[in-house]
Amino acid sequence: MTANELRSIIAAGLPCEHLEVDGDGRHWSTVVVSAEFAGLRTLQRHQRVYATLGARMQTDEVHALSIKTFTPAEWATQTN
Repeated sequence: MTANELRSIIAAGLPCEHLEVDGDGRHWSTVVVSAEFAGLRTLQRHQRVYATLGARMQTDEVHALSIKTFTPAEWATQTN
């Protein structure tokens, strides 16, 4: 798994306004900004990201994933 592959998988399953993926092939960190996160708790947001990966999380194709999620409005406060 490469960063570009992981980025493509997440983006295909979740409309993202901003998406960062970094890692070493097994351990990954992501920043995901999506309007779909509005009104969701952190756990629900993470579950939404995990859902895009499906079985890849169970088969160890993605061993570890650190996720930071933001709505577009939350992201705007992070970047200013």
